[in-house]
Amino acid sequence: MPSNPAKPSGSATSAITLLALASFAAQAMVRSTDSLLPQIAVDLSTTVGAASIVVTVYLLAHGSVQLFMGPIGDRFGKFGCIAIATGFSALAVFACGLAWSLPVLVAARLASGLATGWIVPFALAFVGDVIPYERRQQVIGSFLSGQILGQLFGQAAGGVLGDLFGWRNVFFILAGLLAVATIGLFIELWRNPLTRASSAPPRTSRGYAADYAAVLRSRWARTMILMAFIESAAMFGAFTYVGADLHLRFGISFTLVGLFVGAFAIGGLIYSLSVRALVTRFGPVGLAAIGGILLAVAYVLLAVGPTVYAAPLAITVIGLGFYMLHNTLQTNATQMTPEARGTALGLFSAALYFGQTIGVALNGLIFDRFTAVPVFLGAAAILLALGLWFSRELKARAA
Repeated sequence: MPSNPAKPSGSATSAITLLALASFAAQAMVRSTDSLLPQIAVDLSTTVGAASIVVTVYLLAHGSVQLFMGPIGDRFGKFGCIAIATGFSALAVFACGLAWSLPVLVAARLASGLATGWIVPFALAFVGDVIPYERRQQVIGSFLSGQILGQLFGQAAGGVLGDLFGWRNVFFILAGLLAVATIGLFIELWRNPLTRASSAPPRTSRGYAADYAAVLRSRWARTMILMAFIESAAMFGAFTYVGADLHLRFGISFTLVGLFVGAFAIGGLIYSLSVRALVTRFGPVGLAAIGGILLAVAYVLLAVGPTVYAAPLAITVIGLGFYMLHNTLQTNATQMTPEARGTALGLFSAALYFGQTIGVALNGLIFDRFTAVPVFLGAAAILLALGLWFSRELKARAA
């Protein structure tokens, strides 16, 4: 694959570190409200079921905005767009903590989803602009640690901080994190020339229609977007029901369920910390195949494991296998349409969110009628096939 052309002087490390901080705060928002729903329902005089709309609205807004934002970053610069979006996110999340009724909270969550949806795709596109392809998977693998820790913090913040300080203060804490990230991003934008030179050249930013056409004309880009959709639908369509299955099948407490499910982040961190060695040893072709194999083995173990104590090991392996496969997908997504990279990453990220939404809905029907066993076995088969398919495609492109 070709390397990027030379860029103006400036530190890519400091810029990407700040993007990891912004991604940490953005990912913490994704699942932070799940365990806050009972508190929100009581405080706003509604039911938990009615309050759950704040989760749905956020996810739909977060995924939908990524369909339309790409050409803006390609035209005006991705780092600057991230800084502005992070600032708006801080304000919207702060407004969540001030909400005095459910409709107001829904509106604030909608606004925060629309704002935070810009951060991760443009951060990946920025990395694609400033890091040569040969080193990109290692850098993105390290960058993922911010997202993984953000997910872990968000899940913990919703429960622990909610119990200690109340649901409103959880939003205020997250708004503070986003505000700190905003200040750092704007300082970096002012002092680091690399952050102002990462957008596509003017001649390649031809407007919405042309940028989307550039992405969708490419067979490789269409294949990557389809793979992202399938991966997310199979992976999170099944993983969403791991906790419920463990509780129903083995009768363990929700506290233990939370600890077991949190092992997913441990697997992700193992990958992030060892990504350089893994990329050097196996390369993208090997990582895609091994990631699919690990996911298949782990989901089969969850489906047929005779004891609950096999679950933490299986979930850790799911985290490791997922990031081996997903990081390889992400890295190739940054290169699938370099002349419209922001647009391409926006479509790629939107496919992940829509895949997750559809996968959860379909597997919910299967789970209610047939238990989690066919859900997990189906995910194992699909993810194994996806990993091997992706590996074969990468090998063909390399040849």
